[in-house]
Amino acid sequence: MLTRTAEEAIRNAATATASHRTTTTTTTNKSSGVSSQSWQIDFCSRPLKDDRGKKVWELLITDEDRTFEHAEFFPNNRINSVELSKALQKVVSKRTEETGEGPRRVKFFRSQMMTIITRACKECELEPLPSRRCQTMLNWLEERMETVYKKHPGYDPNSAPLMTFDAQAPKPLPDALRGESWAFVALPLVGVKEEMESVARGKAFGDLLNIDPDLPDDTLIPGVVVYTARAAALSGWTKGLELSAITVDLESSSIVLETGVNESWNYAFFRRTKELREEAREWEGVKRQTKGLHFLAIQTDADSETTDGFWVLQDVKGAQF
Repeated sequence: MLTRTAEEAIRNAATATASHRTTTTTTTNKSSGVSSQSWQIDFCSRPLKDDRGKKVWELLITDEDRTFEHAEFFPNNRINSVELSKALQKVVSKRTEETGEGPRRVKFFRSQMMTIITRACKECELEPLPSRRCQTMLNWLEERMETVYKKHPGYDPNSAPLMTFDAQAPKPLPDALRGESWAFVALPLVGVKEEMESVARGKAFGDLLNIDPDLPDDTLIPGVVVYTARAAALSGWTKGLELSAITVDLESSSIVLETGVNESWNYAFFRRTKELREEAREWEGVKRQTKGLHFLAIQTDADSETTDGFWVLQDVKGAQF
């Protein structure tokens, strides 16, 4: 938890917006573990107005496991890469001093802020990574909407989101990323966790997300499995993408692979038969039941006992703040 209460944060925010200064909540540890080398950042306006009627901006920084939180309000006349790099460097220096290790890369999901965030990260010698795999940040934003923004004296309930996901039309998939065949599948959560363990131990390529610990182990998780004789090579190539989600496009009878903050690819196509279209609809229906949780697996063939690549994915909507 933050060391300051929500009421204190609100009171400090009100003071800051009234005097056009920033305010910073104390960066705190949530566990005694070493800080993650992958951070998540959001720098955007909020549904708040200062005493001039101008939008208030906010910088949020945390890591993948949310072992620390940093929140800082900005007046709208200080929105540039120089101010952001100064604030980011302060947090990096403090975390490095506290844990002995700083971040290596910084993820962000708003494509419209790419220029400012990229410049600030490079100024701090950090790798900027545009990504929709920012569930930790999105969950924190949802919490702050209820605990901070709606209780702020400058809250504007009619404020529309300044920035949302702006996905591009799917592009043709490069041949190097294409397998020989694929299938819609489903695994119980306990099976997904076993595959995740292989990735965590470095036995397979892939990327993971934190899964709701209250989700029963027998919950069926939908996925797409790709079969190819060059499973290891294809998994290595796929690892170079920042995978976000897989969706079904019934109009084009295709499955679409979403990557980065706004890229998408025609990953595979299926015949326009009634049976396959119904299977695609059912697959999307199961995915909705798991709140968007699904996976991509790459393996040699259907009889293979191991996977060479495994990615935990989740559909996410654009920030509503």
